[in-house]
Amino acid sequence: MMKHVCTFLSVLLLALPAKAQDISLGLDWFINPDHAPIIIAQELGLFEERGLNVDIVAPSDPSEPPRLVAAGRMDLAVSYQPQLHLQREEGLPLIWAGTLIATPLNCLLVRADGLVQDLSDLKGRRIGYSVSGVEQALVTALLKEGGLTLEDVTMTNVNWSLSPSLMSGQVDAVIGAFRNFELTQMRLEGVEGRCFYLEEHGVPSYDELIFVVQESRAEAPWIDPFMDAIGDATRRIINDPDGMWNLYVAAHPELNDELNRNAWRDTLPRFALRPSAFDTRRYEEFANFLMENGLIDKAQNIDELRR
Repeated sequence: MMKHVCTFLSVLLLALPAKAQDISLGLDWFINPDHAPIIIAQELGLFEERGLNVDIVAPSDPSEPPRLVAAGRMDLAVSYQPQLHLQREEGLPLIWAGTLIATPLNCLLVRADGLVQDLSDLKGRRIGYSVSGVEQALVTALLKEGGLTLEDVTMTNVNWSLSPSLMSGQVDAVIGAFRNFELTQMRLEGVEGRCFYLEEHGVPSYDELIFVVQESRAEAPWIDPFMDAIGDATRRIINDPDGMWNLYVAAHPELNDELNRNAWRDTLPRFALRPSAFDTRRYEEFANFLMENGLIDKAQNIDELRR
């Protein structure tokens, strides 16, 4: 009798659904089309299918989520490849877990009708920025293309007010503007902008948005299912951009405007089709670029930056 009871209980336990793994994910900023695969995976239940319950957190301070991950207070964060190199230099125990946006979005943005028509025109001008450190290195590379140095310009912290500070004339150019967002934002406000694309002016290409995890959790069993869900969502977005846009704005109706519609379209070709693929050479080249510009002291072991 006892044997039959044990067998019955075993079958019953196997039939019960496994408890979902709770995952906290910090974004790099407010929800926007850059995060489309995350939102679509959530809305289509792709995380749930893989046994994950993902809590998506939009921070008030974009620099906070990676530090929370490093401290073990958050599971995963959306960050930037350049920042990962710098954070490893600081000693933060963060590593790459996957890629969301596989191309640079950052650019040096100027007014199309402004005084800066060539990089050499930046001499004596004011350049706005939001993030210290890596932005200066990017500007240094651009200035070199124009025969200039940082001493030839004035760097001004505009506190995330990038396109407004440029349109108002507070600065003559801004670094850190995203080509899929601020460029359109300016146009919709009646001011045409123009981008100097970093990768065309001496800056190695890099992954704009990545996922980072605490180094000690590199083998966490939920990472691969999470990345599988992101890849699945990305393919669905590419295959059905209009249908997925409708799902996206149904979940976040406040984003259903012309700016976000344009950003959605412009971001489509930039999503990583294989989020778990790691380009070692790309990371080596960017680490060397940072070292040459004095932002890191020595060459980094790229294998230590990834899971």
